[in-house]
Amino acid sequence: MERSKFLQVNWRDFFKGLVVAILTAVLIFLQTIVADPSLYSFKVVIVKVGWVSLAALIAYLLKNLATNSKGELLTSEQ
Repeated sequence: MERSKFLQVNWRDFFKGLVVAILTAVLIFLQTIVADPSLYSFKVVIVKVGWVSLAALIAYLLKNLATNSKGELLTSEQ
C-alpha cells in the first residue's frame, strides 16, 4: 500500500493511528491505576483514557498530514 502524500491521509494512516490510540489508552489506564488506585473512580479513569486516546489519534493523523510519502516533515512532493 502506498504512503500518503503531503497534506493527505489514507486508511493506512487512520488504522495506524488507531493502534497508537489503543496503546495509549492501555498505558494511560495502567499508569492511572498503578499511580493511586483509590484516587479515581472507574468512570473518571475511562473518560480520561478516552480523551487522551482521542488526542493521540488526532496528533498521529496531523503528523501524517504534515509529512510527504518519503516521511519528510513539511516537505511537499517532488
